[in-house]
Amino acid sequence: MKSEYSLETPAQELESLHFDNRFLRELPADPDCSNRVRQVPKACYSRVKPTPMAKPRLVAFSEEVADLLGLSEQACETELFAEVFAGNRLLPGMDPYAMCYGGHQFGHWAGQLGDGRAINLGEVLNARGEHWMLQLKGCGLTPYSRQGDGLAVLRSSVREFLCSEAMHHLGIPTTRALSLVLTGEEVTRDMFYDGHPKQEPGAIVCRVSPSFTRFGSFQIFTYRDELEQLRKLVDFTIRHDFPQLPAPGVATYLQWFEEICRRTADLMVHWMRVGFVHGVMNTDNMSISGLTIDYGPYGWLEDYDLTWTPNTTDAQGRRYCFGQQPQVALWNLAQLANAIYPLIGQAEPLEEALKLYGASYQRGWQEMMAQKLGLRQFEAASDEALCKELDALLQSAETDMTIFYRNLTEVGAGQPEPQQLDDEALLAPLQEAYYQPEQLTEEHRRRTADWLRSYLQRVAGDGREEEDRRSQMQAVNPKYVLRNYLAQLAIDKAESGDYSLVTELLEVLRQPYAEQPEQQEFAAKRPEWARHRAGCSMLSCSS
Repeated sequence: MKSEYSLETPAQELESLHFDNRFLRELPADPDCSNRVRQVPKACYSRVKPTPMAKPRLVAFSEEVADLLGLSEQACETELFAEVFAGNRLLPGMDPYAMCYGGHQFGHWAGQLGDGRAINLGEVLNARGEHWMLQLKGCGLTPYSRQGDGLAVLRSSVREFLCSEAMHHLGIPTTRALSLVLTGEEVTRDMFYDGHPKQEPGAIVCRVSPSFTRFGSFQIFTYRDELEQLRKLVDFTIRHDFPQLPAPGVATYLQWFEEICRRTADLMVHWMRVGFVHGVMNTDNMSISGLTIDYGPYGWLEDYDLTWTPNTTDAQGRRYCFGQQPQVALWNLAQLANAIYPLIGQAEPLEEALKLYGASYQRGWQEMMAQKLGLRQFEAASDEALCKELDALLQSAETDMTIFYRNLTEVGAGQPEPQQLDDEALLAPLQEAYYQPEQLTEEHRRRTADWLRSYLQRVAGDGREEEDRRSQMQAVNPKYVLRNYLAQLAIDKAESGDYSLVTELLEVLRQPYAEQPEQQEFAAKRPEWARHRAGCSMLSCSS
């Protein structure tokens, strides 16, 4: 944060933000400045101003993101801040625009998509020389809005604001969220597309990222055979988002794609580690920088069900369910490979890069599982079977993933010969993780106890101090995640005008791996009332 002795007033801090809008300066613009829905050829973006909102009011902001931009807490609490991040005021240097891109949605080419309700305000160049793009989601129509109104509602905005920051503190690559602002507008939404629309409070999230470029940003140009624009965007992305790579050229394009494959594999490992389900892994929702982007109908895996999806649109096909995410990422990368093929002209090196994704994911998954289980390293001879049996056990009874792994650190703790404990004593620390006690048959309990003995024997073979193992496990197995029902409770309160739970959850989720004994209630498994409630079990893309 800026010093409390700064000579600038809070408003002056905002007005002195330095904008260096490279994306606009170096890439082709839409020559048509009319804000009407249309096809936009041969352009990376269209300039468009946010729609003024009736009565902006700040609900919450992230101190850490404000600090990235060089803003103090006092600056974020000004009326000017709420006006700017509702889109009502532009700061000096802001030059708003919406990005053009296409994409595959649920496996089918959807043509031009673009920022239909997101408007980029500009790129802040901070004191550390970092570029941070500011993007408002829900601030009005753009040329890419199609049949939408360009707005967003409070429930989805609360979810995006909280999850963006929760993911960051979990150590997962993600776009960030600076602020959550009420607009004072009422927005009509049919939450489940079932003919029951209602009025909901409007809201805007300011998203912050080094880049919002997507796989679909490149696909649209190849689909339209606009190869000059494709090359310009690829070269720009390499220069600014991958500066460690050599000057653009065929060899560099391949290195770039390999790096995207590695980053995407790393992201999938992280999602699987904590039980995050994106819900809409279309190619337009895949970041070129390996970040989690576009928090729509996401969800946190509570019951360990590999087939679970939070998205009502995906309920039948389950294309984007938890267990499919690594494979879908590979499919999406193949579509990106097709998009950049015209710049390379060779299929084989692109195919080799896709194999690199598989190898990177497998290696990352093994390292991740060793960390989750408190092992020095993954030893395939013993650990593949150990993990396979654990996966089967977690699916055979309704088991809370987060609680199971967190409490696994306590199994056999303080016992000189933990493998000698009887079944009941071994299983005791895990009882909290089960949703349906009647599912814990004698066979299941015996099988779980046998697995625990094998696991403890494997741990003993590592020769580590117990405290070292526990510390390692607690550093990667979070105690606190943004459980679906917690987000919904925060939404319920917010819609009644009480924003305290949004702020409280933001604070708890800043330390997801810490015990925080005073916040134990936020580590509890899903209550029964939330099993089938909208917003707690399934969500739609309606926001």
